Amino acid sequence: MPIEQPRLILQGAKALVTGIANEHSIAYGCAKAFHELGASVALTYANDKAKPYVEPIANALDAELFMPLDVTGEDEMEAVFERIEKTWGRLDILVHAIAWAPKADLHGGLLNSSREGFLSAMDISCHSFVRMARLAAPLMKEGGTMLTMSYYGADKVVPNYNVMGPVKAALEACARYLAFELGPQGVRVHAISPGPLKTRAASGLKDFELLLNEAIERAPLGELVDITDVGYTCAFLATPYARRLSGSTLYIDGGLNIVA
Repeated sequence: MPIEQPRLILQGAKALVTGIANEHSIAYGCAKAFHELGASVALTYANDKAKPYVEPIANALDAELFMPLDVTGEDEMEAVFERIEKTWGRLDILVHAIAWAPKADLHGGLLNSSREGFLSAMDISCHSFVRMARLAAPLMKEGGTMLTMSYYGADKVVPNYNVMGPVKAALEACARYLAFELGPQGVRVHAISPGPLKTRAASGLKDFELLLNEAIERAPLGELVDITDVGYTCAFLATPYARRLSGSTLYIDGGLNIVA
């Protein structure tokens, strides 16, 4: 059954979405849903190589801000939030959809992961969310919503997910602790755990097609989710309808996570 166009429940909200690589990205699904619901969006791109793929998306979504963001350094991240403060004066929604690990560590199993690779994966995929939250919180003057992207492999062992399993587990724990620390100022924090999706990041996983096929067979709803499903769920979490929800890991996977 087609999804009806929702009313503009996010009219006037200001949303920063990081981690868009192309039109297949989960982050794009979020930004598109926010835009459809009336929010103003700010988008970032990882580097000059990524910019040509993200800029058309920014134009299509009428992004009011379009900025570079390499999370391995502090300067660009601080510049993003300084520009948001200067332009908007506040922030209502933050989406962190950034994850990376060296290919050798992704494919080599956790036992054989390098120290450098593990630390890089943890810094880029996990601690960058903490750093963003620290900069975003002062701009969420009347409360807000922070969302980060996880995966089922954070909770259960998924073959070939390797080093990213412990990294995503740490990310989900960070979301819970941030929800606790930021709750008094009305900021809600969630980790989002979509089912397998055909994104550029997922394509780096070994035997990913097998994972997709298994998800279709085992999920109670019998079909894969898409970035639109994730986007509308994140949009819901950013609305007043979800004002008493915080600190959760929400699975958007057709029920796959409940099947043993």
